[in-house]
Amino acid sequence: MTVTESRPPFPPFTRETAIAKVRVAEDGWNGRDPARVSLAYTPDSRWRNRSEFLIGREQIVAFLTRKWAVELDYRLIKELWAFEVDRIAVRFAYEWHDVQGRWFRSYGNENWAFDGSGLMRERHASINDVAIEAADRLFHWNASGPRPVDYPSLNDFGL
Repeated sequence: MTVTESRPPFPPFTRETAIAKVRVAEDGWNGRDPARVSLAYTPDSRWRNRSEFLIGREQIVAFLTRKWAVELDYRLIKELWAFEVDRIAVRFAYEWHDVQGRWFRSYGNENWAFDGSGLMRERHASINDVAIEAADRLFHWNASGPRPVDYPSLNDFGL
């Protein structure tokens, strides 16, 4: 297997490896590089993101390219909700603004299923957007990079 064909940690997950898998996913999405992010998914990965259905890395790259072209200064926090052998459920929130400068916080849940090499084969996401004032933002680390290790979690923020 090449580096792009596997993504540790691998199933079966423990609490610790599930938490690590969630953090790796968060860090990847905060990097906002669609091609790089797509490599964490199987070549035929199946997604439901809100009301959009995607199959495969090519569609994932196109989707993420569109997403991050309109969700500017995107910053994401994910937290483990539950896990089992090869599945992980997360809750998350992310903040972003549109081209008019209006800020939003998006809340959601994702259900993930992995293959034996740690690549995500299914992703089901339900997401709601809430308009917020710029002064109400909570996620203030450097743009286009991982959340600092000591930065507060969703629980810390009461979200």
